[in-house]
Amino acid sequence: MQMTAYISLLFALIATLFLGGWTAAAVLAGKPERVSFSERGHQGVTLLVLLASGIMLWALVTRNYGFYSVLSHVDNGLELAYVITAFWAGSEGSLLFWGLSMALCGAIFVFTPGYKALSERTRAYFWIFFFVINGFFLLMLTCWVNPFMQAAPAPMDGKGMNPLLRNPGMIFHPPLLLLGYAMYVIPACAALAGAMSGETRTWIAATRNWSILSWTFLSAGIILGGWWSYMELGWGGYWAWDPVENASLIPWCTGTAFLHTAIVGSRRGALARTNIVIMALTYILCVFGTYLVRSGVVESLHAFGEGGVAMPLLCFILFLTAVSFFAAAIAKTGEQRRLGDLLSREGLLVIVAWTLLALGFIIGLGTMWPVISKMWSAKSVGLDANFYNRVCLPLFAMLVLLFSACPWLGWKEGVRDKRGLIASGVAFVASGALFLALGYKLPLALVGAAGAVSCMTTAVLAMGLLPEVRNRKSMAAYVVHLGLGLMALGVAFSGPYQVSSEKELLVGESYEVGGYTVTLKEVHEKSTRNMAQLIAEMEVKKGDKLVGVVKPERRMYRGYEQAFAEVEVIPGLGDEIFAVLLGADQDGHTTVKVNVNPLVNWIWIGGVIFCVAPLLLLGYRKGKDKE
Repeated sequence: MQMTAYISLLFALIATLFLGGWTAAAVLAGKPERVSFSERGHQGVTLLVLLASGIMLWALVTRNYGFYSVLSHVDNGLELAYVITAFWAGSEGSLLFWGLSMALCGAIFVFTPGYKALSERTRAYFWIFFFVINGFFLLMLTCWVNPFMQAAPAPMDGKGMNPLLRNPGMIFHPPLLLLGYAMYVIPACAALAGAMSGETRTWIAATRNWSILSWTFLSAGIILGGWWSYMELGWGGYWAWDPVENASLIPWCTGTAFLHTAIVGSRRGALARTNIVIMALTYILCVFGTYLVRSGVVESLHAFGEGGVAMPLLCFILFLTAVSFFAAAIAKTGEQRRLGDLLSREGLLVIVAWTLLALGFIIGLGTMWPVISKMWSAKSVGLDANFYNRVCLPLFAMLVLLFSACPWLGWKEGVRDKRGLIASGVAFVASGALFLALGYKLPLALVGAAGAVSCMTTAVLAMGLLPEVRNRKSMAAYVVHLGLGLMALGVAFSGPYQVSSEKELLVGESYEVGGYTVTLKEVHEKSTRNMAQLIAEMEVKKGDKLVGVVKPERRMYRGYEQAFAEVEVIPGLGDEIFAVLLGADQDGHTTVKVNVNPLVNWIWIGGVIFCVAPLLLLGYRKGKDKE
């Protein structure tokens, strides 16, 4: 089976290289109509990659330990849901999933109205770029990270999955993130194709759905990753500015910037080269995230480590970057309209985009600082979370304020609806005064929270006051901003105002944390086939009122000497009680940690709205996008 799967990938690589050469020859010969052969050829490539992926999935489900990737991540006691997730648990499998997703995207794009709206010449250039990228991924899968390495002799049981991955987040977070990365290949290749063919605006409308879906999946993956970190790692937070966390946030910043510059580009006939570069860079930064995860260039809890692909990935990133800037430089953009004043909707959209690009640059610079610092120091210097919080959070707060004001301004200049702008300003001042009166005095948190209320006020009022917003797609955009406001409100309070306390207790003892009384009621052990569990039962009260009972665990998994924490929470729309069992000794002393996290659940509620609402934006309109 391994040989069949490997040969399928090898034939897919050969076919992709041939198709790329065929398409390039057709363009050089001035016969772009031959691209229909490339379209049919890619369907065949997709079937070959599907065959290889199906063999991998079958090997996982049947627990065929003759596959080294199955042996490394599965054992006889692993639940079926996590057996399937082992497909993307390792370096090889995740790249295979990315390659499969990318191949499917190309196969599906052929049948969409957006693709059919492109000229034959643009389609031909699209396939040239697509085959180059797809070919590189197939080259990696057949040379450096072969997912079908054989384990001989095949053992009777596998090594099992890392306990930290045995979480529902593993089912959704990695595939959503990888889907976001993979789907960006469509608008990126279309942008470069449009630059080469001279269609510097058509590609935006043609790939609008792909840009939105890519961004949606990437956003959902990031938010689910934060939730997973919060619920699994036991440290009480959801974002640690870890290098691999940052790797997904960087292309999100550029992808979000593009969604706003694309509005200006499609509606106002401006920023043609800017849109091409931003979209191409977004996909390149997705590949850069893979480089960070697999190169070993930075230390991270989430990294796979050096896998022999660092240099090929780096060379490919540099190659794509050079091609992207060259294509943008030679693009025939035609006459570009002059942008409106800074204090106009156009101006603020551009400011939003540049702020997001600045955020992406800062996060990227901070992430690579240990590598950069080696240029003048023998010892690398890393940047901790305090750096990112000081530099990035004010910019995120500024974005929320920009979203509060933008809808009330005219496209070229001036205010188009004073009622809404005044109401947004009143909401900002009034909520800020209320939070200050309640004792929340940290400046950044205060501005962020008041800005979040103002942003939500704008989102709601715009749907009622602005006639042009009363359609599905425009309203969906403001619902996204509503979700963003809820998330910003949760972040503003849950981080700075978290109360945390560790305590060593005997059964029956209590202690106070954040206005709550925590009492250790019972400690007991439990064993299953896969693990031994130490469970602490704690009662939480506020005054005389019972808030709830939490049962955090300490787990010892079969085959692992390290104990793993399993947190438990008492959820709430105000405070959430977050409990972790740190350990227990032979004398009956149990060490626990309890956090009181204010408004943290609004991050997840806002996140759901933030990721679901964009689905209402989907649709295709031939020609100029007027939304």
